[in-house]
Amino acid sequence: MRESVSAIFVFEDEVFSIQRQNYLSVFPGYCAFPGGKVDKEDSNVALVSHDLFADKESYQLNALFREVSEELNFDVLANLNRIVSIDMIGIAITPEFNPYRFKNFYFRITLNEKVSFVVDEGEAKSARWSKAHELLERYERAEILAVPPAVKLFKALDRDIQFSHSIDLSLEHDPATETPMIESLYGVKQFLPLSHTFPPANRTNCFLIGDKHSVLIDPSPKDEIELAKLKNHLSKFQVNEIFLTHHHPDHHEHSVELAKFYDVKIGLSLDTHTRILSKHGQDYFQNLELNYYKEGDILTQSLGQDVLVYEVPGHDEGQLALAPRNLNWFIVGDLIQSVGTVVIGAPEGDMSKYFNSLEKVIKLAPRFVIPSHGIALGGVHKLKMTLKHRKMREEKIRSLLEHSHTNEEILDIIYEGLDKRLTPYALKTIEAHIVKIKSELT
Repeated sequence: MRESVSAIFVFEDEVFSIQRQNYLSVFPGYCAFPGGKVDKEDSNVALVSHDLFADKESYQLNALFREVSEELNFDVLANLNRIVSIDMIGIAITPEFNPYRFKNFYFRITLNEKVSFVVDEGEAKSARWSKAHELLERYERAEILAVPPAVKLFKALDRDIQFSHSIDLSLEHDPATETPMIESLYGVKQFLPLSHTFPPANRTNCFLIGDKHSVLIDPSPKDEIELAKLKNHLSKFQVNEIFLTHHHPDHHEHSVELAKFYDVKIGLSLDTHTRILSKHGQDYFQNLELNYYKEGDILTQSLGQDVLVYEVPGHDEGQLALAPRNLNWFIVGDLIQSVGTVVIGAPEGDMSKYFNSLEKVIKLAPRFVIPSHGIALGGVHKLKMTLKHRKMREEKIRSLLEHSHTNEEILDIIYEGLDKRLTPYALKTIEAHIVKIKSELT
């Protein structure tokens, strides 16, 4: 397991944090502390002897000082007179469901004066000193995204900015008995059950939102074991309604069982209802009450804001998305993915509508975007890049068609190295591009 380090600079009752750039590949848009991976070279650098470094691993401090220099243009060794103490205050191990696991060490660096750091703008969109309680309040107003260890630190620093003991910052959950849950954005609980989805993703996000009327979105555990784990974790919360974004099985498997278990209605679009019945039988929703939603309907309230329904067809004709009236966040379903790519294909998919839906959400410019697979993201950068990529791919397909290439030849050219299991879905997406291209010629 790789190691990494983070630096929490504090001065009196203030903490220094950064907001990562929305275009970064790792935790884009998240509120974080400077830091990064420990490199092999960090073990080869001799560290000067100093009381501040006593009882600490030199390679970790070397990595910490290097990262601080790169991200904040601050030379720790040249500024030891400004440092009161350096304390390792927490360790977080990446949960077992994440394929990229790290053991991260958090170091608090207490200063005797407030430093005006020069942040690396390639890494940080913004940076600030703020009182510890203000940092926690910003999180609880859903103004910032933060990974679970950072949220734990916000709370610990708010209680006592100079707490003396090292704390376990890892995600608290028992993988044998419950589905993992994170709340990177306050008010949007993100459960991560294993589901029957497309690789490389293997989980479909299941969200719980709502102040008084709690809505469970897209519960789709892949089997009875995952269902039991999800129910076990949900027992800590209230569920008043189940909402399905669209008709694909990895978004509604076992939702009927859950609706009956909680004795609640299922909300969905009329198109989603029709498609599910056509694939799974007319009695699929038997003995259940349904709520049909369309553009502009109010589903619930979150942090006092009405949560509105948006129609975002393209991947699926009946797909619905959700956002509070202030557009602080946008649950976009399978409009994009932060893991893998979205399949567009007949009979439910339409590439022209998909482009329009992407453009619709980009224009609305929500603060955070939350897909059905992967983590929440800052801003609409991923939407813009997805649309740009699709347009570039379409131009390539257009050019290949003009040179009389078949769909299979196009597949081999633009999806070189594709997992053979995904070939049928890639062909569907190519066909959807071709339909769009031909429709624009008429």
